[in-house]
Amino acid sequence: MTFPIVDRSFGARAGVALLLIGAIACSDRGQSTARRAEGSDSTVRSESTGEAPHACPHSDPSLELPAGFCATIFADSVGAPRHIAVAPNGDVFVQLLALRRRGGGSGGIVALRDLNHDGVADTSARFGAAGGTGIGVYRGYLYSDERSRIVRYPLHAGSLTPSGPAEAIVVDLPTGGHEARNFTFDSSGALYVNVGSATNSCQEQDRAKGSPGHNPCTELATRAGIWKFDANKPGQTQATGQHFATGIRNAMGLTVSPIDGKLYATQHGRDQLYQNWPEHYDAQQGAENPAEELVQVNAGDDFGWPYCYFSVDAKRLVLAPEYGGDGKKVGQCAQKKAPIAYFPGHWAPMAAIFYTGTAFPAKHRGGVFIAFHGSWNRAPEPQAGYRVVFVPMKNGTPSGAYETFINGFGGSGASRGDAAHRPAGLAQGPDGSLYVTDDRAGRIWRVTYTGQ
Repeated sequence: MTFPIVDRSFGARAGVALLLIGAIACSDRGQSTARRAEGSDSTVRSESTGEAPHACPHSDPSLELPAGFCATIFADSVGAPRHIAVAPNGDVFVQLLALRRRGGGSGGIVALRDLNHDGVADTSARFGAAGGTGIGVYRGYLYSDERSRIVRYPLHAGSLTPSGPAEAIVVDLPTGGHEARNFTFDSSGALYVNVGSATNSCQEQDRAKGSPGHNPCTELATRAGIWKFDANKPGQTQATGQHFATGIRNAMGLTVSPIDGKLYATQHGRDQLYQNWPEHYDAQQGAENPAEELVQVNAGDDFGWPYCYFSVDAKRLVLAPEYGGDGKKVGQCAQKKAPIAYFPGHWAPMAAIFYTGTAFPAKHRGGVFIAFHGSWNRAPEPQAGYRVVFVPMKNGTPSGAYETFINGFGGSGASRGDAAHRPAGLAQGPDGSLYVTDDRAGRIWRVTYTGQ
């Protein structure tokens, strides 16, 4: 049975929705007909000042957090930080994107250490130069995304820099299009890598008005999916790895649950429904669709891209216009795997992690934090997203509506698409704190809970 779960503990905000999809009885596949459930904003403001109360004086005043939480600036102006990893000793490693726009910028890895435990990095080191998105610490190694390959560096405990040269674990990954090669690990030593699509919707002419889709979409053989590799075996390729799942346009929030050991991912929905197919969609429908998704991924799963997208209006996967869809037809999408939760269109989910610490209130344990980069293509509606949300989880599915956990990243220019900060990465520290990166202004926050 599918049903909406609404968290009203902080009151719902109009226009901010979490849409929950229950498990499909006796099957991982199929469609949901879940009703829309309103999300909630957990930021609590002081009645006297209108500002969120903070127990720590050094919390960044530009951000809005729930009562009792603080967000201190751990590091600033470090480049374009994407994903982030924290070693068992608390050292922080950040992947820096090599920018091709905004005047350029060097990539590589920055390592940060807080020597006096005041929540601010005191010393740093830099190495590497390729500049991708993914990064991870796993069994004595630091793994890094270099766009066309995944490498690892030997990392001795207590050292900010590698003790040896990079070793290529996966090579010859395709480039162009969605180039983030973010990844995650499971407890058995498997490495799961996101290989996003080369195109928006696999059209014969990419992003062109009225251009039909390639049928079949041949790029699915090497793109728009997740590949599984051995984290300890050098020199692997897509051909020698396992094509684990398909039909995911860009799975930038890739994470393994420490509770059930299963793989979860977020999906960036496609663009330009209205611009390319105005006979089927009006401007508002194009701004609100398709939904962004949270999916649970098993071997062999197909989530439908490019043939399908998740419609906020129909509350299910529907056929894409490039393949004869009109926003209502379902067709082959009835056989694709539906998400477990979905969010407003074009928010751009960049990272997801399960919270396992004890430093935050108990309700956060086992739930998922998701960083949304924010939109660029919701016009004529205001641009939106630019936040970190929390989704409570139980038995592998959401147990309540999401909460906006941190807001205010966009600043005064957010609605125009000129955001001050854009969340890109998340990591949990060994003390249960939460780190958040911003690839727009180069800031990294450390979020803690004081309970005051």
